[in-house]
Order: sequence, then structure tokens, then C-alpha cells
Amino acid sequence: MATFRQQLDALTTPETGGRRWVYVHGDQLSDRIGPLARMEAGEAGIVLTETRWHLARRPHHRQKLALLLANQRHFALEQARRGVAVEYLETEAPLREALRPAAARRGALAVMEPAEREVRADLAPLLAEGLLERHPHDGWLTTRAQFRESLGRDGAFRMDAFYRLVRQQSGYLMEGGKPVGGKYSFDAENREPWRGEPRAPEEPGFPMDAVKAEVCALVAERFARHPGTLRPEALPATAEDAGALWSWARRECLPHFGPYEDAMSRHSSGLFHTRLSPLMNIHRLLPRDVVEDALAEPLPLASKEGFLRQVLGWREYVRHVHVETDGFRRLPGGDPPVAAEAGDAGFARWAGASWPGTAPLEGLDGGAEPSALGAARPLPPAFWGAESGLACLDHVVADVWREGWSHHITRLMVLSNLATLLDVSPRELTDWFWVAYVDAFDWVVEPNVLGMGTYALGGLMTTKPYVSGTPYIEKMSDYCGACAFRPKKDCPVSRLYWAFLARNEAELRGNPRLFMPMNALAKRSDAERARDAAVFEAVSARLAEGRPATPRLVADAVAGA
Repeated sequence: MATFRQQLDALTTPETGGRRWVYVHGDQLSDRIGPLARMEAGEAGIVLTETRWHLARRPHHRQKLALLLANQRHFALEQARRGVAVEYLETEAPLREALRPAAARRGALAVMEPAEREVRADLAPLLAEGLLERHPHDGWLTTRAQFRESLGRDGAFRMDAFYRLVRQQSGYLMEGGKPVGGKYSFDAENREPWRGEPRAPEEPGFPMDAVKAEVCALVAERFARHPGTLRPEALPATAEDAGALWSWARRECLPHFGPYEDAMSRHSSGLFHTRLSPLMNIHRLLPRDVVEDALAEPLPLASKEGFLRQVLGWREYVRHVHVETDGFRRLPGGDPPVAAEAGDAGFARWAGASWPGTAPLEGLDGGAEPSALGAARPLPPAFWGAESGLACLDHVVADVWREGWSHHITRLMVLSNLATLLDVSPRELTDWFWVAYVDAFDWVVEPNVLGMGTYALGGLMTTKPYVSGTPYIEKMSDYCGACAFRPKKDCPVSRLYWAFLARNEAELRGNPRLFMPMNALAKRSDAERARDAAVFEAVSARLAEGRPATPRLVADAVAGA
């Protein structure tokens, strides 16, 4: 930390009494929200923690570690330049152990309620002891009261009802009490495949500085066992970087975001998605600013509404669901099992060595393990980079381990879809997303994967499983052109789809949103069902071994059924 410490020490002024001290967690890096926003710089002091216990708890992507550390260090320097006193703690201990002596020195530390349940559990003893003083989290755009007002009579969680309510109460894209354009969602217009035009923007880059370089060297050395490519040139870390990313997104992405929101391509990992989520989730960019700036842009209505639905709608909705259910530990149909310790998401099966993790800590566990359809198979090594033989999966996985990111349709309709069709454990897939993505925290990744991506919660968050066969992937992407399988001949994804519906026929038969596929399944012959099941078992077994599926494997399974 020599470079960072030298810069911070050079900015530090002699302390005077009377400062009020705030603990700023690493996902709250803004002086425009929380207790810090309500103080003058000269009267404020902040405590920041760089705890390797937290960072090493799971095998997080190296780019994620670099993003978190570089942004936190730059935030410390930015606050010191404002005249805020900064105490920066580097520790191997959990947060509760790191902060206890700081609170003893400074008095009770104000803290904006952390977004992550896991962090709240770590800090709970300090709150109980009066060493932390909790304040509301000001980064959210909606309230728990609004979420509860949106619930139906049966108490079901429905995003469309929540989104309509907050649109009405916020006034965003509303005129005279009605939605601009006559409807709340333009999702039906935002489903165009991308065939090379308009030109997809290049991924943005950011200038290197001494602090970023030092963080990247630290990650490469101290976190060498962590997976993923470390790319300093793609690392936004300063306030200026955050502003540059948002300017790039407004200029290059938003004008075409709406129509191509669901498109996927091997020629562009992001297409017209803004890549803002990592910085919004640590509050380097504030969601309110992002929404208001986007709505002020001269954009097509479908693009404006599609972007608003992502930020004001889905992002807020999943956080409320996570809080309301205590991270899915409390469910209407009965509480699910909870993992005792944090999972490694299949790291050991891929790497051939166990993940060391961290020592158990009272109050922390490995997360809820719901599985409404009984899926429990291990995550295949293909999600860690072993070849699967399916071009769609292999390409997206390669993007993820290169960038720590991919857009939401690849997450839902390739990664989660294929894992669901393969009966993969929803908890293990959730843990994989948590470690692989730079924007993943429990409040966002658990609802997205357990609730929507895998249907592990049944109908609590979504009305149907989001699964598809080959036709959807062929229509919305160009992956099939690079695949050994032919989409209309021998691609196994459609047989995996029919096998999934057959295995879960009793649970899904009465779902009105699955009427057509379940009706088609009922007409499928016993011989075809047997072939579907044989392909499912053959492909699952081959991927579990870390080897790719092949057209010959599928043909043999079909012939032998």
C-alpha cells in the first residue's frame, strides 16, 4: 500500500476534536448519500476497511477484487482532498473485529445500513453493543412501504405491479397520470436480434494511475488463486472514471439500447448495454442521477422506458424481495434449508483443489438453498472454462472470465437457462454468479438467480421458469453459426428443454403461462420423450466429467433410447 498510503498521508491534516465519524462500507462510496452527505467536510471523519477476510471468503473474480479495492482507495483520497478526516484500515479480520477498536477510539460510528445481508450480519454485534449507529440507506429510489403497497391480495411479489406503482408515484415517464406513450412497458418492442448494424460500441477504457497499478499488483500477488483475467485498462476507479463511463453509455449505448436489449452476439459481449451496474452497486454512480440523466436525453421512448424499467423497476424490486424474505430464508411455503458455510461454486471440481475460504463466523452462513423443482446436480466445470461443446455457453463463459461481466440476457437465457435445463443446484449456480461477476452482491444475485434464473422459489417472484430450447438462442444470437451442433438438426438444447418440461410436468402442468409448451409436451410421443431423457443424461454426464458434448454423443444417445 506504499503509494496509496503516501498519497493519503500527504493529504491528511492534523486532527482536531469535534469530528463526527462515519463507517463507510465499500458499496457506499459517495458523499452524497447517508450521514456523510449531511456533514460539512471539516466536521466529518470516515473509517474505511480493506478486509481480506471478506474478499477471500469466496473465489471472487480478480477484476471484481480490483474494482472494489481501487474504488475504495480512490474514494478515500477524494474525501481527504475535501478535508474529511480518513482512517483507512487494512486487516485480515472480519468487519466486526476490524471496527471494534476504531469505534472505541472514535465513539459510536454512524453507518448507513449496508445493502448486503451478509455485511449486516457481520456488523450486527457492533450494533447490539452500541458501537455502530444505524442510518437508512439513501441510495435506493423506492421504499419498503411502496413495495408492500404493490403486493396483491395473495401477497405474491410481482414486478409489473411494483413498477406501475413507483412510476405513478415518482412521475417518471408519466403525463396527466398516464404513462407516456400509452403503456408502462415497451418490452414487446425491445426484442430485436442484432445483425451487425448499428455498429456496437467498443468497450470503454480508463487511464492508468499509480493507485490502480498498486491495487492490480496486490490482487495479482495476494489473490493469485482467484480466477478471472485482471484487466487494468478496463478498470473504472476514480470519480472521473465513473463520469466518463456514464458519458460513454449515454453517447454510445442508450440511443440503441431498447430494440437490442435482448440481443446476444459473439462479436460484442455488451452490445448496447451500459455496463453501469458495477459502479451503481457501489454508488460511485447514484441510481437517481442515472435515471434522471437518461430521461433527459433525446432518446427513443422504447430505449428510455427499457432503461428505466431496469433501474427503477427490476433493480429496486429484487432488493425489496431480498429484504422482505431475509435473503429467502423465510418463504411463504416454508423455510428452505440454509447452507452452513459459503460455497465455492464448483471451484474445487474445476481447479482440483479446495477453496480455503475463511473461518466460520457467528451469524454468517452460506445462503438459503431453495429448489422448488428439486434441482441438485453439481455445476459443470464448463462454467469455469472447460469446453462444453455448446458455442453459446462456451462463448458467454469466456466473456465472463475475461471481463467479470456479461449483459442480463446472456445471464438469463444462456447461463441460467442451460444450468436449469441440466438440473444444476440453484444455490451453486447462485454462488458462481456471486464470484464471477463484478456487480454481484447477495441482494442482487440471489433474487436474480434463485428467483428468476432457476425458478428455485417457484412462483414467488416470477410466474414461470425462464427456459428455452434452441430456437430462442438461434433467433436472438449469432452463437449457433460457430457451433459444431446444427440448430435445426442435432443441437441438444431443445431436447434438454423437452426433458426439463417432462421431468417437472406435475409441477408445471397447471401454469397458465406454460399452456402452449405443456400442451405440446402432452402430444410428444413416448419414443421422443425417451430420446429427450437420454440426451439429458448423456450431456449431463459428459459435462460433469469436464468434457465437451459432441454431435456423436447426442446421436448415440438418441439411437440408444
